[in-house]
Amino acid sequence: MLHYFDLKRPAKLGLSIDEQKSRWFREFLKSFLVVFFVYFCMYLIRNNLSAAQPLLVKQGISTTALGWIGYGFSLAYGIGKTVLGYVVDGKNTKRFMSFLLILAAVVTLIIGVALLMNQAPVGLILVLWSLNGIFQSPGGSASLSTISRWTTTTTRGRYIGIWNISHEFGGAVAGVIALWGANHLFAGNVGGMFIFPAIIGLIVGFWGLFFGADDPQELGWDSSEVIFGENISKADQSAAKMSKWTIFKTFVMKSPWVWLLCIANVFVYVVRIGIVNWAPLYTVQQLHFTVAQGANTLLLFQLGGIIGSVVWGWFSDLLKGRRAIVSIICLALTAFVVLGYRYGTTPMMINTSLFFLGMLIYGPQLLIGVSVISFVPKNALNVSDGLTGTFAYIFGDLMAQVGFAAIADPKANGLSLFGMNLHGWNDTFIVFYIAVVLSIIVLAIIAIGEEKRIHQQLAK
Repeated sequence: MLHYFDLKRPAKLGLSIDEQKSRWFREFLKSFLVVFFVYFCMYLIRNNLSAAQPLLVKQGISTTALGWIGYGFSLAYGIGKTVLGYVVDGKNTKRFMSFLLILAAVVTLIIGVALLMNQAPVGLILVLWSLNGIFQSPGGSASLSTISRWTTTTTRGRYIGIWNISHEFGGAVAGVIALWGANHLFAGNVGGMFIFPAIIGLIVGFWGLFFGADDPQELGWDSSEVIFGENISKADQSAAKMSKWTIFKTFVMKSPWVWLLCIANVFVYVVRIGIVNWAPLYTVQQLHFTVAQGANTLLLFQLGGIIGSVVWGWFSDLLKGRRAIVSIICLALTAFVVLGYRYGTTPMMINTSLFFLGMLIYGPQLLIGVSVISFVPKNALNVSDGLTGTFAYIFGDLMAQVGFAAIADPKANGLSLFGMNLHGWNDTFIVFYIAVVLSIIVLAIIAIGEEKRIHQQLAK
């Protein structure tokens, strides 16, 4: 079992480069579909909590308690991204994330059954939902690792942009699927909003264990760089002679660019999670939407993200890997579009604003992960991307989950920030604007580092 997740390196088949190229897309597609649908299912058993919040509140769980449950997931998720990211580096990441999806689906299933039996205290939900966060934590970086092993630096942005649709689509339909399962299979009981998506996750997780290869070399081929005539980076050449711990110290801990990307990701996640986590409850409590209309807000936000991921990933490839510049453009536009979400009063106005917010905010959310790839070797990708996620989910989510809950909860006293006492849903937007401005400043510094790296590549 210990070697089940090892990267296999069989003897080379001796296929010509042309033959490998002709077969490449078909084999890449198999692996791509696995990481796409596995990550899709991870969001089915993540965003279902947001959609279930109005029903959980009716069962007596407070808004503040929901904030702590959400942060329990985020804290575990954030820590797990670095810790499990370190473990996953150098392994068969496609297979590893499929196994972790199975574990995440099991704990989600337990929550659903407990709710169905009215035996689900807040403490139990908090513990199990935190375990769910640990199991899901390496999913995104594992997907990036598999895709990066199959692709080159000149095509990576568009493929990762297409992959990013997986969690946007999963997040978009999570509420709809969870609510459908509860209404049609469990007589409207909130437990069904956890059981039904968990069953889907179990099926996909077992399929992902056995379908596709994690990289071309697992098939007895050459590496993607050799197949497509790309020079292997100096970082990858150096890392090939180093231990995992030395790679981590050299290319992650001592890299100022990785740390700056971590900081930028914190502010981006305050905006993203602050919207996606609270939109259903905000629209139900503040704007008096129905529970179904509240759940549909996730759909429009994520659908916008689907388009944005493809567009911004492709656009950053056109700009020869200038991911930070594209992220700054997205955030500047976000500052204007969020006004429609803040002052909208009808489902049409809110959903239109959320669609464009999703299209914009998923630009930097995607491109920060892609930018990390260019600063580190492939054998440090999971832990590097995991570290940016750790910062985002521990610090960004602390504000987006617990901070926003304290501000929005009518029974709480609000939150003091920079000498201001913030209280009520409208004051959450002050936090949005602070996060947008700070993320633009940090990304502007990162853009300088990307520019130097691009000029060095072009000079070769």
